[in-house]
Amino acid sequence: MHWLAGVLRANPELALFLAMALGHVIGSIRIGSFQAGSILGTLIAGLAIGQLGIPVSGPMKSALFLLFLFAIGFKSGPEFFSSLRSSALPQVGLTILMSVVGVATTIALVRLFGFDDATGAGLFAGAMTSSTALGTATAATASLGLDAAAQAALAQKIATAYALTYVFGVLLEVWFLPTIGPRLMRVNLREVSKQLEESGVAGGVRKPAASGQVAVRAYRITEQLEGRTVAEIESLCPEERRVIIIRLRRGNAMLDATLTTDLRRGDVVAVAGRSESLLNEAQSIGWQEVDDRELMAVPTISADLVLTNRSLAGQSLRDLVQQIGARGVFLSSLRRGGRELPFVASTVIERGDILNVYGTRAEVARVATHVGFVEYPTSATDLGLVSATIFVGGILGLLSFVIGGTSISLTTSVGVLVAGLTLGKLRTMHPRYGRIPEPAVSLFQAFGLSGFLALVGLQAGPGAVTAFQSLGISLVLAGAVITLLPHIVTILVGYYVVHLHPAVLLGLCAGAGISAPSLAALEKAADSKVPTLGYGVSCALGNALMALSGTLLVLASHG
Repeated sequence: MHWLAGVLRANPELALFLAMALGHVIGSIRIGSFQAGSILGTLIAGLAIGQLGIPVSGPMKSALFLLFLFAIGFKSGPEFFSSLRSSALPQVGLTILMSVVGVATTIALVRLFGFDDATGAGLFAGAMTSSTALGTATAATASLGLDAAAQAALAQKIATAYALTYVFGVLLEVWFLPTIGPRLMRVNLREVSKQLEESGVAGGVRKPAASGQVAVRAYRITEQLEGRTVAEIESLCPEERRVIIIRLRRGNAMLDATLTTDLRRGDVVAVAGRSESLLNEAQSIGWQEVDDRELMAVPTISADLVLTNRSLAGQSLRDLVQQIGARGVFLSSLRRGGRELPFVASTVIERGDILNVYGTRAEVARVATHVGFVEYPTSATDLGLVSATIFVGGILGLLSFVIGGTSISLTTSVGVLVAGLTLGKLRTMHPRYGRIPEPAVSLFQAFGLSGFLALVGLQAGPGAVTAFQSLGISLVLAGAVITLLPHIVTILVGYYVVHLHPAVLLGLCAGAGISAPSLAALEKAADSKVPTLGYGVSCALGNALMALSGTLLVLASHG
């Protein structure tokens, strides 16, 4: 053990990766329905290993956090700027309300319990379950002009308060939003979610099915189908179980099928559709399945269509299908900021949304000309652009201006976040440039945050035990109030004053609180993805507000 402690002190980089490894093990342990998750697990592992007195590199800690902030900004950029539109003002106002109530409650409880300001910043970050606020608050200590020991002491208090309150904050949110939230509005979450979904298929508009793989099978045209056109036969299938006749074999000739093609008895057609649709409709239509491997070998592709067409933004999927005539493609998923959205006919699409589609290359290319830009799978990442964005954002964050004799700057952390938001938005307009695949962004986010929290824990470790013993109960009580009160106020104002849909409002609360576990709990309770509709804008804006709040709680208290 002494040998290992000596190795870790002499090689802090090994202590970093050990904390990250143990943190993910701790985070994967499930006790009943509770699972700490890698974020809290890494911080706990860092605090434990930090008892050995591991020296921590300040620049390395800052670099990892800036990588995390860039990833958060890049993913959230499109929705953040979409929130500035007038149509999103209700969600923007409620997100701001939640942050303001959280900050105000924190300031009041810090004075009531007599906590110091650094502890208050960690309390806010933990109770609001915001790793972004923890990072910006910790980073802000570097701009106070303190010596290394004093700065480390502040960072230790922030990390300790966060570790104590974060786990209770997550548990309270996961329990409160799906259980108590609907009761405050006197609604049944599952029923109101289903009602909204059903409203999206009113008027006979298809609700796309997310389940089932697209397949191609061969069928022989029977006597009762002779003389009908491709369009007539396709119309025999219900819209929600549609199939497409792609091509046919007539004698020895292979022909492409169009909507006006007349089919003859004995023709063999290649039909594409979801597996369950082909199974269900083959018998009712009356065609006979045959084995024609050459005919079924239709060259198809899966691709991501990035919506850049300004005229389509803000419209529903129903309108999109009607405008571009997307007969020849199947929609597999709809993503925004890395999250899957429910794609009922009424789902509103925005610039930067990614529609994953399946179809022939010609049809995908045709639809892409209307939607915007087609992206095929790639692993290439424009690291030069990532690095340049972080550098420029950091420089802009260092620029200061004077108000009333006081010099104010965004700090490098907020500057990089803003730069990431901007690049994320610009890429929705010019997706040909700056290719950064979603898996790469997720890696930047996970590695940056895990590494940062591991170093925070290592640095805070030596004094953490004493802080736990002296502040534990009072911090937990204060954290519970800070977690619940903003949600209660936001739900009451959002439902009874703003009249937002209950399921969307609860999703907004999960987003404003930067709580993915709460969103998952809401989706499970609602048996629907409808809460996701309120999560995106509030999460994007909430991240920015939490970053500013964490910085301001530290800077304001030190003049």
